Amino acid sequence: MVAFIEALKGLLALLLAFWFIRMLRRDVDFEDVAEHLLHFLHIGRQHHLSQQFLNAADKLSDTHVATVLGLAVAYATLRFLEGYGLWRQRVWAEWLAIVSGCIYLPIEIYKLIRHPNEFHWIVLLTNVVVVLYIAWVRWDEIKAARSRQVQTGSTGG
Repeated sequence: MVAFIEALKGLLALLLAFWFIRMLRRDVDFEDVAEHLLHFLHIGRQHHLSQQFLNAADKLSDTHVATVLGLAVAYATLRFLEGYGLWRQRVWAEWLAIVSGCIYLPIEIYKLIRHPNEFHWIVLLTNVVVVLYIAWVRWDEIKAARSRQVQTGSTGG
């Protein structure tokens, strides 16, 4: 399931990058796109986050968009690699999942402290559960390998 979620996150990042490229080719005003998106999601302009979103869209330049595209492709690549490795039960992917999951924890905790709501709680708890599950799987595999070494009389090295 975690492998599927990681691959899905990669796919969503690529779809976002593809959407940005289409907007660039149409020479679209990103502030107009942001306003339409807020309207589509039924989010009023009076909200603080709405204003921040509109301000960020207004400040987007070609350089910023290229940076976002590059980051989206890099993120998608990392998620696809992690998903593939987890699907194939590769040790390196388990370590990657633990590290990448832990990297998000301080950000998620900060967001929860600043703006406590159900969404931030769900994101944080989901990430903690995934990290703990993969760490448990990794720990279980390490214990099994040590047990096999003891049974065969090998100390490894």
